[in-house]
Amino acid sequence: MIIIPAVDIKNNKCVRLLQGRFEDETIFSDDPAAMARQWADQGARLIHIVDLDGAFEKKPKNLASIKKILASVNVPIQLGGGIRDMDTIGMYLDAGVDRVILGTAAIKDPKLVARACTLFPGKIVVGIDARKGMVAIDAWTETTATKASDLARQLEDIGVAAINFTDIDKDGMEEGPNLAETKKIAEAISIPVVASGGVSTISDIKNLLPLEKSGVIGVITGKALYSGALDLKEAMAVAESRPSL
Repeated sequence: MIIIPAVDIKNNKCVRLLQGRFEDETIFSDDPAAMARQWADQGARLIHIVDLDGAFEKKPKNLASIKKILASVNVPIQLGGGIRDMDTIGMYLDAGVDRVILGTAAIKDPKLVARACTLFPGKIVVGIDARKGMVAIDAWTETTATKASDLARQLEDIGVAAINFTDIDKDGMEEGPNLAETKKIAEAISIPVVASGGVSTISDIKNLLPLEKSGVIGVITGKALYSGALDLKEAMAVAESRPSL
């Protein structure tokens, strides 16, 4: 299982939000690239970047910080937030992003997701963010009537590289991940799943490891790393010591 540090960017600063609420913001660094370098230097194999302003305003907003990160680290980057068209997808991939994450588009423009998967094979990840099992979109400001598991099934066979599943109620709360819902999503599809939301301790990592057999290949963690509740090197050692299933 891969441990994936998160760098969330708002106003060109590295921040963490509670359950996606913009008013519940903690600034951890004025230099997102320095934070990305820190995780890369500690051995991260993939870094998760979110343009929070982009997600809210539906277009890229922190390009300067994102480009600085890309120039600063050699670790693959997956990036989401405000990506709603092919031009933006192409721009980010041309800039050096390894994988682009589409979220709201999976609900509002599923044809875009399918086209992107065809044009950029292996480069498109879909972020499914759910509140009490229902998909939330537009920077989590709207909860839809679509079940997360139903959306995951709809994405089968179009070439999505992975699903990032976030339980919004757990995000930033450091209360442990939603193991049951994550397992449900992973077992509903053949697409690899990355868990997100709630990881706070090394015990949470250990509790996620049995989900590898269900198709959970990684976990994104942010606030716990920044607060010091979780040590990245220790988490990677625990995750990578488990034999492949």
